[in-house]
Amino acid sequence: MTILCRTYEKEAANPLECVELLAASRGWPIVRTGEDEAQMIITASSVELQLTVHWRDDTESLYVACMFDMRVPHPRASEVSRLVRMINERLLMGHFDFWKRDGLVLYRNGLLLSGGAQANEAQCESLITLAVEACERYFPAFQFVIWAGRKAEEALAACLFETAGEA
Repeated sequence: MTILCRTYEKEAANPLECVELLAASRGWPIVRTGEDEAQMIITASSVELQLTVHWRDDTESLYVACMFDMRVPHPRASEVSRLVRMINERLLMGHFDFWKRDGLVLYRNGLLLSGGAQANEAQCESLITLAVEACERYFPAFQFVIWAGRKAEEALAACLFETAGEA
């Protein structure tokens, strides 16, 4: 069996145009900070998120990074690191990072578009939605660890608590 691969001569299209159209259709304010980068502020139910989308032409990939507006105080850094590891074990797509030097927690994910593939609106929407949902779901756990002084296990259990019905 022979596998035929097509060589793509043309440069991969920058999918940020797709992201801009998606943001406009959803009413998300978006600012193009460069040819290969755009930033949005998305207000989720419990947190305001700064979302950056970056196109890497050299790897033909679209990356998303989503941050909370919070800094981790040095005394809570090791517990936040434990929490990040515990959360990442549960994530199917993307991951959280903790940049200890800067005290920042962020969610990152990517979409590979190798071989000249083009991103469509559904893919861009999924990439952004996964970021927002992960940040929204786990933000309370980070708050419990940072501001309430809780252990990672306790904070994670509290944020994964599911309610049934409506009050």
